Amino acid sequence: MVKVLLVGVGRWGTNHLRVLRSLPVDLYVADLRDDHLSRARALGVPETHLSTDPAKFVPRVDAAAVVIPGPAQAALCRTLLSSGKDVFVEKPLALDPLEAKQLAELAEERGRILQVGHIFRFDPASQCLRAAIARGDFGRLRMLRGRFSGFKRPRADMGVSFSDAVHFVDLFNYLVGRAPARVSAITKDFLGRGVDDEALIALDYEVVGNGADAAAPALAGPIWATVESGYHRPGKWREIVVVGEGLTAVCDYNVAQYKVTTFRNEHVVKGGELLATEGEVRQLEFPPEEPLLAEW
Repeated sequence: MVKVLLVGVGRWGTNHLRVLRSLPVDLYVADLRDDHLSRARALGVPETHLSTDPAKFVPRVDAAAVVIPGPAQAALCRTLLSSGKDVFVEKPLALDPLEAKQLAELAEERGRILQVGHIFRFDPASQCLRAAIARGDFGRLRMLRGRFSGFKRPRADMGVSFSDAVHFVDLFNYLVGRAPARVSAITKDFLGRGVDDEALIALDYEVVGNGADAAAPALAGPIWATVESGYHRPGKWREIVVVGEGLTAVCDYNVAQYKVTTFRNEHVVKGGELLATEGEVRQLEFPPEEPLLAEW
């Protein structure tokens, strides 16, 4: 049986704890706070598998999941990879691009898996949209819009770009199948914390030509994308819009089953005038499935 070390059972780490307890793994849990370890005790993790010091269990395990405050993740990942462990780490991998690059190089050098947790890739709605784009259902893809925002308590360890916007930046790279050629952003620190609490990010995916690296016609580009994130807008927004030449989809990740609605809308020229013509509207149903479980 694979031995897995979970480091961190705070707010989000508790979800990883629950999922890992449902899988056939020998689970070890470490957290600096003993009161957090009580969550693992409540789920039947034996006392011999609990510690406030993750280093105690590193020699015993095959792999580790790192779910701790962002600034501390990179150093722990480096220790684990250097010890020959496969590592799952919650986003962001690091707050410094150079540090993230060095971790990726270390994983490759040691022949280890380094997986960054981007949960929206594993939502059935995201899988459906990616397949539909690849099939050409949207025609040539034009634009992606994302809103990941809402009034809530800001994370203390990073700004909203790293904590929230990164979800849809990664999702758009996943849907398009490549990284953008250009990224620009406007960020604001209205709360005076020294990090951003509002962000508007623009991604430009260039045209991909012929040859071995050519994209499918629907994804050839150019494709423009924006992600809006912040802590001030009332409500809770987890929504993307996928716009193609022949089809548009709105995906609301707050909805349990009918997450995706498609629209056959188009702009047509009639009598020398450009008109907006509304077409068929469909709602797509998805079976209940936990993306975090699929991620594991």
